[in-house]
Amino acid sequence: MTEDINFPGGTRLLVMAAALVVVIWGVNLAQSALVSSLVAVFLAALGTPPVLWLEKKGLPSVPAVLAVLSGMVALMTVVGVFVGVSLSGFNASLPAYQQSIQDQAASISAALAAKGFAVTDKVLVEYLNPAAAMRYAAEALGGLGAAVSNAVLIMLTVMFILLEASGFPAKLRAVLGDPRQRFPEFTRFIGELRRYMLVKTALASGAGLLLGLWLAVLGVDSPVLWAFLAFLLLYIPHVGSIIAGIPAVCLTLVQYGPGRAALVAAGYVAVNFIIGNVVEPKLMGKKLSLSALVVFLSLIFWGRMLGLIGAVLCIPLTMALKFAFETHRSTRWLAVLLGPAAAVEDVPPAR
Repeated sequence: MTEDINFPGGTRLLVMAAALVVVIWGVNLAQSALVSSLVAVFLAALGTPPVLWLEKKGLPSVPAVLAVLSGMVALMTVVGVFVGVSLSGFNASLPAYQQSIQDQAASISAALAAKGFAVTDKVLVEYLNPAAAMRYAAEALGGLGAAVSNAVLIMLTVMFILLEASGFPAKLRAVLGDPRQRFPEFTRFIGELRRYMLVKTALASGAGLLLGLWLAVLGVDSPVLWAFLAFLLLYIPHVGSIIAGIPAVCLTLVQYGPGRAALVAAGYVAVNFIIGNVVEPKLMGKKLSLSALVVFLSLIFWGRMLGLIGAVLCIPLTMALKFAFETHRSTRWLAVLLGPAAAVEDVPPAR
């Protein structure tokens, strides 16, 4: 960077803070509509590359969009049916899991009493109840289902976004006043964001498939449900892979005991380590242009504002916000604060 970063004055900072509060309040009120819109934009971002590829092969825009949209609908229908059946089976088995937990608590209580420790079954069931984690995971998936309940509207939105995808750059060049302008920064940002979402989706799909097969081999109930949960939560940075394994490990502990639960945990650790530390760095290339603290805080913020969808898309949303700050001189200091420490080396010291 060759230009100084101007920090706002006190009055201007207060105005920006007040505007931020109003925006957050509005986002919170419009949560349902925003979640549906974000799901549509996410699906459109994944569908844009195959649409552009089909158009390059000579297929007209409308048939290309309809072909990609049909494939997406078919895939989501198949996945939805399998996940729905698995979720229904899990909910039907909850009473049996609860009974198994009570039996295990009684045996543990008897073993502790034989050694002189007086602990009641009720205390063990209340404080060491893995069914709570499993139930929370099922409720989170139920909330996701409610978010995409208006699937027809979402898919219509995706269709119109895909129809506009090929002509959108030309519109932006016309709006900027120079039809020959290539706006390389915007193009690079869109490319990085699309690459991140495609690579992350591919890796999450592969991890979910491997974990589902591992759970099926070990005989764990509802492997499709836990595989789909892992697919969703692996989008969440840092803590997603840890949270994804908790329900499956708890269920295995209830079904088979600590031995097989340790095998399930080992499978999650192995898959997450290989993908997060070996495969993902090679496919992603350079690190995200966000600091580790900002990534963690964005997870909390977007998750609080938009629920599971906000947590899943916290990185793309924050990357878009950072790019918006970079485009204006008055807010560029905010982009520097959101970026990694290495980017600050290019900023000249204040004089």
